[in-house]
Amino acid sequence: EFIGPVALALAGVRSRRNIVALGLTAAGVSLLTQVRFGGAPEAFFWAFANAALFTAYIVLAHAVSRADPDTSPIDRLGAAMIVAGVAISPLGFRDAAPALLDPLALGAGLAVGLSSSVIPYVFDQLAMARLPRATYALFVALLPATAVIIGVLVLRQMPTPVEIQGVALVAAGVALHRPPE
Repeated sequence: EFIGPVALALAGVRSRRNIVALGLTAAGVSLLTQVRFGGAPEAFFWAFANAALFTAYIVLAHAVSRADPDTSPIDRLGAAMIVAGVAISPLGFRDAAPALLDPLALGAGLAVGLSSSVIPYVFDQLAMARLPRATYALFVALLPATAVIIGVLVLRQMPTPVEIQGVALVAAGVALHRPPE
């Protein structure tokens, strides 16, 4: 999943410092995601498809965040979410219809939608509007490190020494990185 963002970050590297930062970050992500080369061929297809789509998301969302200085990136994000909602709703409406009468299910759906889509994508748009694409792509490496930290705080999952080392490498890489001037 992170091959594409790492490649984007590499494409934007303009200094030795950022090469070292990218190396530290990539090593940390590798430790955190426990990359291994084994499994069914179709799993590799889906993994690389995911990497390509994640990369496309970064490229397209970065372009959208900077598209029109007269329109807020958040407004463009809202419009995109409405279009996506209208496009996808017919596919699941029949199965979701019973939940529309259940206030608990509606509340849970709203909470999940806000916490998994609205809030993260708003922060993405705000970051992309201010950061070069390569810098943002490097910062995406914080996702697995953040997941480890959330696991500790929320789920009381204690990280392994390898995971602690991975978080430290990602943090060091992100701290060392400097956006090109």
